[in-house]
Amino acid sequence: MHPALSIIVFTTLSGMGYGLAALLGLGLFDPTALATKIGYLLALALIAGGLVSSTLHLGNPQRAWRALSQWRTSWLSREGVLAILTFIPLTICTYAAMFHDRHLVLLGLVAAALSLVTVYCTAMIYGSLKTVQLWSQPLTPVTYLLFSIASGATVGTLLALTGAAQPWLLAILAIAFTIAAWLVKHRWRTDGKALAPLSTPETATGLGSIGRVRLFERPHINDNYLTREMGFQVARKHADKLFGIAILLGGLVPSALLVVAVLAAGAMGPGLTAFLAAFLAVLSHYAGIFVERWLFFAEARHAVMNYYGH
Repeated sequence: MHPALSIIVFTTLSGMGYGLAALLGLGLFDPTALATKIGYLLALALIAGGLVSSTLHLGNPQRAWRALSQWRTSWLSREGVLAILTFIPLTICTYAAMFHDRHLVLLGLVAAALSLVTVYCTAMIYGSLKTVQLWSQPLTPVTYLLFSIASGATVGTLLALTGAAQPWLLAILAIAFTIAAWLVKHRWRTDGKALAPLSTPETATGLGSIGRVRLFERPHINDNYLTREMGFQVARKHADKLFGIAILLGGLVPSALLVVAVLAAGAMGPGLTAFLAAFLAVLSHYAGIFVERWLFFAEARHAVMNYYGH
């Protein structure tokens, strides 16, 4: 599948924003701290930025509102509806923290729950597609949720260093969920490679009883929408290298930097060293997740490509 930049930015930024919103909703941050107020605004900005980015992939963005009407059958529609609903309690909690130094427990829990359910719906947009066998695995939504919480906790650690929360608690959450996310992702990728194809040229054409089917001539001389969007290919050796880079940038490096940040904060107080280490951890983590999400699309194969010899 073609790894569209707008969709990669959407899933990574909104995932980070929803993960941070969930932690804020759970009341892990001091509502009187300036960093907590910034955290709420940052969560809203990340979510909104991701959603705006997603519209860039649409042929007619002005008609995006119509997708909201199909929530009974479409995961895309459910995600859109829940994204809008999540803004309501999250915005109210933001207002309470900014202007009243309060954490609204009940609305915070609602915002946290809606944030995670929205991420689940985002994952199921891809996980429900039987035509893309790599995505149609039970672990697809699990990876999205784990990466969302891991990235939110990584940003949360940066905010906690200013006194908004216990840095060691957020760092432990970030490292634990990061490790869990990459372990599940590795299992997801391994299982995906081992899957026996549900759709082959033989089953697609119905000629399997005759023997092996091979492409004699492409359906189109020139590229079309299907070959551009569904026919992207990346060599396995390059994909394996990129996956290693993703684990390094998105897992090992940020985890090490978070440990440095917490130790530095404990030894010297929340100074420049701790803040810089946590900031670099956020940047590295996002870079790794960006590569992971690029591979999520690049390694996927749509069943329609059976007709194009891919």
